[in-house]
Amino acid sequence: MVNPLRHVRAIAGAAAFLAALTGCADHEACAGVGVVSQVGVYFAHEGYGDLTGAFIQLCAQGKCAGHRLKNEGISEINLQLPEDVGPDLGTVRLRVTPKGSTKPMIDASTEKKLTFQSDNCDGGAYSGALAYTKEKGLLPSVPKEIGKAWVQQRKAEATAVPTPTASS
Repeated sequence: MVNPLRHVRAIAGAAAFLAALTGCADHEACAGVGVVSQVGVYFAHEGYGDLTGAFIQLCAQGKCAGHRLKNEGISEINLQLPEDVGPDLGTVRLRVTPKGSTKPMIDASTEKKLTFQSDNCDGGAYSGALAYTKEKGLLPSVPKEIGKAWVQQRKAEATAVPTPTASS
């Protein structure tokens, strides 16, 4: 016969281990475990035509991150920051260079203040989001319409039916 008390002790032990691992002292779950300091930009492709393969680069505090763009309406790029970063990030620079070119078609900068995101365990990190549109340039915050379009795009990708491959 299975002893139910044994399962309760095992669960309590696992919870205590998790609390010790995450640094939480109470029984409330740490909502933001894994929160990292970062800055990100939502880049709206509208008005630029096909940017597939273009290189997007985001720089701040002497560090940069970059990748090739896919054919999508809005792209996102994130740059992880040092853990000890504070709210005053300074200048954020966004560059987009078309595939096959060495000259950026977009080279925009703006100042950015970061917001503290608590992990509910006496820790957290500073982070922030910006947006870029052809009409308004690099914005220090994300307009609601860009945020909504980003969410709709991600939902459509998550629910898309895979296309058959030649091996199917």
